[in-house]
Amino acid sequence: MTQYLVLTYTADVDWTAPEQAGELSEYQKFGIDHAAQIQAAAVLHPTSTATVVRVEGARGGQVVTTDGPYAETKEALTGYYLVEAENLEEAIAIASELPAAWNGAVEVRPVIQAR
Repeated sequence: MTQYLVLTYTADVDWTAPEQAGELSEYQKFGIDHAAQIQAAAVLHPTSTATVVRVEGARGGQVVTTDGPYAETKEALTGYYLVEAENLEEAIAIASELPAAWNGAVEVRPVIQAR
């Protein structure tokens, strides 16, 4: 089995807000339906809570931080799932059932296994 990181890109909303409960329940249903394949999952706070970290020069250089998102976009990285699948086609089939695929975008990437 190969591991795939499934990244969800949707509107940048506060998923803890009551008005998101309906859509969040769709993600919970997805989690139940694919519990056997999901190794880890998380919902992210809005990008306004993000901190971007850069090191000037090389390792050991000055650490510079910036509040807010890395980039202003229509859709933001809002969560992820780490899934196990036989192949890319199976991972895509799983990802296509995510609500983010219906009203945003889902990125599927194979994970390089540590040795």
